[in-house]
Amino acid sequence: MKKIIGALLLVCIFVGGYLLIPSNYYLRQTIVHLYPKIDQYPIFENRKVSAKDPQPWETADVYNKLSINPAYLPQFKKHGTVAFLVIQDSALVFEQYWEDYSDQKRSNSFSMAKSIVSLAIGCAIDDGFIANTEQAVSDFIPEFNSFNGKKLTIKHLLTMSAGVDFEESYVSPFSPTTQLYYGDNLKDVVYGMKMIEEPGIYFNYQSGVTQLLAFIVEKATGESLSAYVSRRLWTPMHAEEDALWSLDHKGGSEKAYCCFNSNARDFARFGQLILNNGSWDGNQLVSASYIKEAITPDTLLIDKKYNEPNRHYGYQFWKLSFEGSEVVYMRGMLGQYVFVIPEKRAIVVRLGHKRGENYTSQHYPDDIDVWLKAASDLLNQKENKTF
Repeated sequence: MKKIIGALLLVCIFVGGYLLIPSNYYLRQTIVHLYPKIDQYPIFENRKVSAKDPQPWETADVYNKLSINPAYLPQFKKHGTVAFLVIQDSALVFEQYWEDYSDQKRSNSFSMAKSIVSLAIGCAIDDGFIANTEQAVSDFIPEFNSFNGKKLTIKHLLTMSAGVDFEESYVSPFSPTTQLYYGDNLKDVVYGMKMIEEPGIYFNYQSGVTQLLAFIVEKATGESLSAYVSRRLWTPMHAEEDALWSLDHKGGSEKAYCCFNSNARDFARFGQLILNNGSWDGNQLVSASYIKEAITPDTLLIDKKYNEPNRHYGYQFWKLSFEGSEVVYMRGMLGQYVFVIPEKRAIVVRLGHKRGENYTSQHYPDDIDVWLKAASDLLNQKENKTF
């Protein structure tokens, strides 16, 4: 027994010592906080994305006179929905909140933030800080030059075809994704990525690639990502509330691949911007040509996971077909979505704790069908005045 106790003590001492190594800070955080959650931003340092010209959404005549079809409510509950919102013709048609969430309470965007980074790249091109999407990454970050003579471009990053050795895993405590989320040095992880195959061949979803895009925005503009997004997007779109972008450490870098914390009403503004082809109040915030490219999948890329042409991912935006509509959307790992439905001139936002575990033939989580059907039903109620 004494030998067993002694052995256990040695193991505890070894593990404890290993966790105390400064570079293993992220492991200590992982053990304390476990799986990422939508309300964790207080555990991180955050930088404000200022809303300097707030204006509320207009409300439709039928605002909140509609109701979610009861057939969908079990799925809303099962997946821990905290916010559901529908906008049509730039007016708020419906919104509902659960738990202690409201039109002001913040929730993590998770990977919806990737789409925001893409829009920031478009702004930087419009502003002349970046020449175009074909500009070499090494012009800004020399560590990423070329693979067998083929240069790595900003477009390769935008389309997730960079060919780097980044394992996208949300369950392993040792994955680089976990290191990005719970770690305190984003640059160590991202600048440590190696090019292992020719860029521009395979679509391979990698959060580290988006983080690299954010570093390019900072290098190109000379501003923090939060300050640039506030100036070029958040304030001109008249967001009602300041957002918070979580950082790796105090005064550090934004966790740009995730962790933009806001509310359903203000997240919807990004969808409206896409629906408006980059325009807001008559001002072109992002060029229409960039928006068109951003929401168009590059079918020449081969989806590495499914070994078929990429039909569902553009420049950090997703795309799917639903009931005859081509839907562009932003997507986060726990079921955070902003859907743009051009045929209905509508925006749908869903925030919550979980998403579907199964995937459709179009390779999107099957809970998406619930949110789109529920929104379609609400819009049909509005059109047919059945409320």
